[in-house]
Amino acid sequence: MATMNTRYPYKYFTVRFPIERPYVAHVEINRADKLNTFIEAMWLEMRHVFDQLSSDSSVRAIVLTGAGNRAFSAGLDVKQASTELFSDKGGSDAARKSFHIRRYIHQFQECLTAIERCEKPVICAMHGFSYGFAIDISAAADIRLCTRDVQFSVKEVDIGMAADIGVLSRLPKVVGNIGWVKEVALSARIFGAEEALQVGFVNTVYDTKQAAVEGSLELASLIAQKSPVAVLGTKELLNYSRDHSIQEGLRYTAVWNSGAIQTGDVRTALMSGLEKRIPKFEKL
Repeated sequence: MATMNTRYPYKYFTVRFPIERPYVAHVEINRADKLNTFIEAMWLEMRHVFDQLSSDSSVRAIVLTGAGNRAFSAGLDVKQASTELFSDKGGSDAARKSFHIRRYIHQFQECLTAIERCEKPVICAMHGFSYGFAIDISAAADIRLCTRDVQFSVKEVDIGMAADIGVLSRLPKVVGNIGWVKEVALSARIFGAEEALQVGFVNTVYDTKQAAVEGSLELASLIAQKSPVAVLGTKELLNYSRDHSIQEGLRYTAVWNSGAIQTGDVRTALMSGLEKRIPKFEKL
């Protein structure tokens, strides 16, 4: 059973809080009749969802799924996106139009980055069609799981453009195999669950969507039992170290923990371990 929260009254995203899983939020993309394809209002709303969850002290881990049985998301609603991209905004002058497009892309990128920027770990459970923007979304998440019947594709070259919202920057760092990323990004070929598991794009493959969602919620529950200070710090330090040298990462970690390690959560965790009980931590 899950409860709805009136503080999350969104149109394209359903946010639930499973009663049996404290501190876990389940976010569902809610445009199943259109295979959860994204229009501008959706990615703008997505930013608000994850910014709000990031600062919500009653949330410690997040699961992201897509409504319906056919698709996590089939990517962008191409018709709507092309209308915006080729509109008359910016006028006929090429320079001014390019500035308009650049601002539009930057805004779009920021909406996606809200997932990565979110202080809480985000687990993405994908099923069915997971094309284009779905790969961007999942690459910005912390952990990726999928169903056996999933179909992945970095689809943008099939619509005559280079992907520009984040996948070309993030996917190589997720899988650590630039040759494979170039292959799937240049060809837009479909790849499945086993290949995604083999290259490290996903952590686990489930037989059904229900099993994938349940597995994601179970993992989120496990994370939510840990110190929120430790979990937030671990995500922050991993993301920072990914984008910097080892020496820079070590220095940042030392500065970060010089403050964070003073938390009472360390004592709480140690004592609960000795007493063989699940620790209870204050909200953050």
